[in-house]
Amino acid sequence: MRVLLIGANGYLGRFVADRLLADPAVQLTALGRGDDADVRFDLATGSPGALTRFLDAVHPGVVINCAGATRGGARELTRHNTVAVATVCEALRRSGCGARLVQIGCGAEYGPSQPGSSTAEDAVPRPGGPYGVSKLAATELVLGSGLDAVVLRVFSPAGPGTPAGSPLGRLAEAMRRAMQAGDGELKLGGLGVQRDFIDVRDVARAVHAASLSAAQGVINIGSGRAVRLRDAAAVLARVAGFGGALHELDGPPSALRPAVGHPRGESEHGMHSPPAAYPYPDGCGSWQQADVRTARDRLGWRPRINLEESLADIWMEAACRI
Repeated sequence: MRVLLIGANGYLGRFVADRLLADPAVQLTALGRGDDADVRFDLATGSPGALTRFLDAVHPGVVINCAGATRGGARELTRHNTVAVATVCEALRRSGCGARLVQIGCGAEYGPSQPGSSTAEDAVPRPGGPYGVSKLAATELVLGSGLDAVVLRVFSPAGPGTPAGSPLGRLAEAMRRAMQAGDGELKLGGLGVQRDFIDVRDVARAVHAASLSAAQGVINIGSGRAVRLRDAAAVLARVAGFGGALHELDGPPSALRPAVGHPRGESEHGMHSPPAAYPYPDGCGSWQQADVRTARDRLGWRPRINLEESLADIWMEAACRI
């Protein structure tokens, strides 16, 4: 099976590439903006015609799109998350390869949900920020393209390679700094939010399964269990051997308080910076939990890696950071 992987150098893409390379039946070609991609191509600026010519030359059976942006202004997010997907869809429509498309979406497309509820694929999406809006627009483009396509809505990925700027990455970095400085306490804000964390290696397994399946439409990929960020912090402290006290700075999400990752209210350069309003700027409010029954029924997929193992891998990388 010839697979074209777009965004192989990204956080999710690296693990998807590893998973596919472990399958002897897969012939993988990586397309991206980096020098180490097999083919250099920028979806945000490249034309559908140029991508069509490449598709006709390689003739993949499956195209997996892991590319995109998680940070930036509305214009940048739209370019990398929406316009780029429009380019992929149009190129596939023009191409004679007939490839199946596996698009990586995100839980932020749903927006806030009722505490205690599990969000299923038939929920009406109401994204609460520009990132979720840009990803939802991409999903709608894929679903309306007429292609053989599936969108995997990934909730909160965790595990090795977790970006240092993500909530769990900032949490690990704050703990590392506290231990390095010999601090006996760590003050953190905004730990009341609850998210559905799913290990990035389990995400890669889901992508692999979706590539081989005939499933179409939207499929949630998550653990099916919401975890409070303060509970994740406690697990991380145990994994790290942090014997100090964890003090949570209470207050509503709109209250100003120090961000996770800067417990002393300082920036990375030692200058005082205004505290962040909310350490989870994904527009999903205080609660998010996936209903993952569709993934089980249509992909034969279940999460295997628990959050403690994911956090242990995050901590191992943070502890090695100089």
